[in-house]
Amino acid sequence: MAAYQGTRVVVTGAGGGIGAALARRFAAEGATVVVNDLDAARAEAVAAAIGPAAVAVPGDASAVVAEAREALGGAVDVYCANAGLGSGGGADADEAVWEAAWQTNVMAHVRAARTLLPDWLERGEGRFVSTVSAAGLLTMIGAAPYSVTKHGALAFAEWLSLTYRHRGLKVHAICPQGVRTDMLSATGSAGELVLVPTAIAPEAVADALFAGMAEDRFLILPHPEVAGYYAARATDPDRWLTGMNHLQQKWETGT
Repeated sequence: MAAYQGTRVVVTGAGGGIGAALARRFAAEGATVVVNDLDAARAEAVAAAIGPAAVAVPGDASAVVAEAREALGGAVDVYCANAGLGSGGGADADEAVWEAAWQTNVMAHVRAARTLLPDWLERGEGRFVSTVSAAGLLTMIGAAPYSVTKHGALAFAEWLSLTYRHRGLKVHAICPQGVRTDMLSATGSAGELVLVPTAIAPEAVADALFAGMAEDRFLILPHPEVAGYYAARATDPDRWLTGMNHLQQKWETGT
């Protein structure tokens, strides 16, 4: 029997990339999956390709839980907060860019958890999967709104885990570096410098998540080397910041 037979799953931002890979993998493992995306045509295409185990529920990830729950017969067992914006720019980025990144990368997670928690805590079980990014553990040159809000997404996932793990809630934070998706293509020269050389397929992210869920691990690192970078950042932040500044200078000069 498939590992997740009968499990009811929601994946936001599942019209392509990591989200689509997660939706396909959960369905292959026996789950019934809601494929959510702001782009209705993409959500429907992914659901149709998966087959009877999937249903498209397009719309804003911040408000999808009620409709998704209805589509799944009244309950959600696993929620994958995967929708995200890879907003570039610095401190001078437009207010609207910062606000959109905050709403999508952080508040959509908060709103989903707010709706899901009462049922999960009553049942004594539930699983919240947050697609964060290595930028949430480290940072990303040329992308202040993205980096800052992904730090927020990680902080919220940590808070959920430490607050509710004794009540049956399992939380996982997926933190990949480059993944071969449309978002990576949109990162431009900064992505070419930092992310593209070690970029992996979306399916590899799904593999890492399922391995981590089997071991009940919070931190999911599809690029294992990120653990070393994260440790270096914590133990010698000035050295780490100096190294990142060297990358910034390479990016600025094109060398």
